[in-house]
Amino acid sequence: MTFRLPEALQTSDAAAAIALLKRYYGAPYLGAGCADGAHFDTWATDSDPMRFTADDLLAVKFLSVEAPKTAVRALLRDRADEFAALLMELGPDRDLADEDKPLDNSWPGWRLEDKLRLIPGVGRTTASKLLARKRPRLLPIWDIVIRDVTDTSKDQWEPLRVALRADNLVLHRRLLHLRDALQLPEEISALRILDVIAWREGKDRSL
Repeated sequence: MTFRLPEALQTSDAAAAIALLKRYYGAPYLGAGCADGAHFDTWATDSDPMRFTADDLLAVKFLSVEAPKTAVRALLRDRADEFAALLMELGPDRDLADEDKPLDNSWPGWRLEDKLRLIPGVGRTTASKLLARKRPRLLPIWDIVIRDVTDTSKDQWEPLRVALRADNLVLHRRLLHLRDALQLPEEISALRILDVIAWREGKDRSL
């Protein structure tokens, strides 16, 4: 399975990608026209990276996700230590492009996602946004808009990892260059730049 790039990234011309990013993040950053989701990236970024917090549950609301009460109880109280251990096993945040081995079934990220999705009311989209809060450089956001643009209905992480690493990390480097060209904060990862481009392009197709 391969990862399909958004059309805005299928040519060397950056104009289309930059236009999509400006519409989402505002021009200047968080200026006129910014989307609610733009606040996801910088909301309480000092949150404990090894534990889900109330700020994480608030941040995903900017991406139109409401964590169910079952998740609030599990992540903040009843199973907080269990999920903290899974985050510790996954390790600190790092770029997905730097993962040099395939993400097979033994990879800790899969176990963490599986445990999240076993919480009643937490589906793939909500789980991905919670994971992106804790590991924004490593774990991408997924929803049906991203799915349709990137052809990731079955698998996302491994095809994306391969795409980011291809040709000496050319896609990863390009995404960071786009971020820097718009003078966006470093908290906004390469994965998030890709997510915004794909999501905004997919939403435009549905208009």
